[in-house]
Amino acid sequence: MARQKRIKSEVMSSMDIKRGLTRIAHEILEKNHGSEDLVLIGIRTRGVFLAERIAAIIEEFEGTKVDVGILDITLYRDDIAAMGANPIVRESQVPFDLTGKKVVLVDDVLYTGRTIRAALDAIFDLGRPSFIRLAVLVDRGHRELPVRADYVGKNIPTSHLEAVEVRLEEYDGDDAVVLEEYID
Repeated sequence: MARQKRIKSEVMSSMDIKRGLTRIAHEILEKNHGSEDLVLIGIRTRGVFLAERIAAIIEEFEGTKVDVGILDITLYRDDIAAMGANPIVRESQVPFDLTGKKVVLVDDVLYTGRTIRAALDAIFDLGRPSFIRLAVLVDRGHRELPVRADYVGKNIPTSHLEAVEVRLEEYDGDDAVVLEEYID
């Protein structure tokens, strides 16, 4: 049975999300000296929409289109057995060669690092990039693996009794990041 949660506070508004993604896009361009050989890969589900938004900001700023891929990590998760007999697996869509590319992996929330570990395994099954960097909208701490984000929209210190919910217009109907607390 899923634990019950209640909203504690809104930590990012629609404008905060836009500002955070704009800052991330500019930092990516600065660190990579432009957009040459740059690709973005979003982790399903919300990471994909964030990657598409960052790509649009880069295109607006640089005048160049950056390829965006979609990564499904379901079969790479270390907790797949806990997902039941028939986990929902969707296709990864990375229709370009990753070899020699500068990959920015994009996700909504960085927590334990296990999702990112699974994503790295999935990416290396698709090719050998020049490097992989990580962009997240929210870093909430509590790492279990040695993973850190290169680009962060907002750091939100949390406890294990809290959850961070990212809501995006494309999937949820509105843009917000809320801090929730578990109630038992």
